[in-house]
Amino acid sequence: MKRLSENLEMSSMVECKKLGDVCCRIIDGSHNPPKGVAASSNYLLSSQNVHDGYLDFTNVRYLSDEDFYKENQRTQVEAGDVLLTIVGTIGRACVLKGDEGNIAFQRSVAILKPTKLIQSQYLMYSLQCLTRKLNAESKGGAQKGIYLKQLSNIQISVPSIPEQTRIVGILDTFTASIENLKKQIVERRKQYEYYLNQLLGFEGKDDNEIKCWGEICDIIKGSGVQKVDFIENGRGCIHYGQIYTHYGSFTYATNRFVSEEVFKKARKASKGDIIMTDTSENVEDICKSVAYLGDDDIAVSNHALIIKHKQNAKFLSYSTQTNSFFRQKRKFVVGVKVSGIKPEHLDQIKIFLPSLKEQSRIVAILDTFETSIANLKAQLKQREKQYEYYRNKLLTFD
Repeated sequence: MKRLSENLEMSSMVECKKLGDVCCRIIDGSHNPPKGVAASSNYLLSSQNVHDGYLDFTNVRYLSDEDFYKENQRTQVEAGDVLLTIVGTIGRACVLKGDEGNIAFQRSVAILKPTKLIQSQYLMYSLQCLTRKLNAESKGGAQKGIYLKQLSNIQISVPSIPEQTRIVGILDTFTASIENLKKQIVERRKQYEYYLNQLLGFEGKDDNEIKCWGEICDIIKGSGVQKVDFIENGRGCIHYGQIYTHYGSFTYATNRFVSEEVFKKARKASKGDIIMTDTSENVEDICKSVAYLGDDDIAVSNHALIIKHKQNAKFLSYSTQTNSFFRQKRKFVVGVKVSGIKPEHLDQIKIFLPSLKEQSRIVAILDTFETSIANLKAQLKQREKQYEYYRNKLLTFD
């Protein structure tokens, strides 16, 4: 960090230039993209496919050879071009490597072609620093965008090419470290899922240890808590929407609170209860569960089930994440736009339920994976903050 701080001090008296002065062309993709074809080797990408540092080829459209040729003749996209999202989610940027295949773009993506005054990678990092400014200058209604003329007039700091190379090297080191942490999280999660299904699946298990939820618990529907009831401090509560986004397999505390008056009227969960969603827009999030391990009772909203039992709470929460549980619940889910599951159907879903001693042993193994993943996520969050801090320092020359 000391060496990096010294490098920051070296950057001073750098000239600012307009993007239009450091790019020989700034163009956007097709305003009226041709009708796509079922499949081909020609991709038509939008701003949804452009992320910071890379292209994502999920949910792409395809072009015929003739339509791709026409579009490519206009844009002449090539390796080293910098891509920037200018409609919708504005400000994501990456460099075209040239090995991605035949690519054309919709209007939501700007294509910047650097001159010899600026390196592609340096330009990409500089654009990523401008997200707030680009959004501030965007125009439009429901879906805002930034015009190419506006984009051409935006200024960035442009040092010498050797200085650009030095800065890019520092930032590349950060991004490589971030990507490495992301890969570690993916690999650790794969290991976790493998052992989860091996330990909690039905294969090789004694039939006497396979039980239905209705045999081992009582299910109560939550009620009495809405988002408008949240206050800064008060009695703990869990709203079903938070189970999708905030909580993992278990928690000792809530991050939302309600008044004593709301708490008295609400349905409540106690230490060891499972809180499970019964509604979602997708099948995956139905029955998403969190084991509540705090000492004080908490209020629980509607669209959540309170499951009372005499088992290991973490074990039951982990059980809802297995492939066997998913296959069973999918049969009972009803609804189209918003789907759900009824308590009487949840009662019929089977899980592997060994002795409490064996439950504890399995939980200890799975907890190790959860802790490892949580630590990696914390490292990733810290590294991303460091990267953003030094990127802004290096590229704004403050």
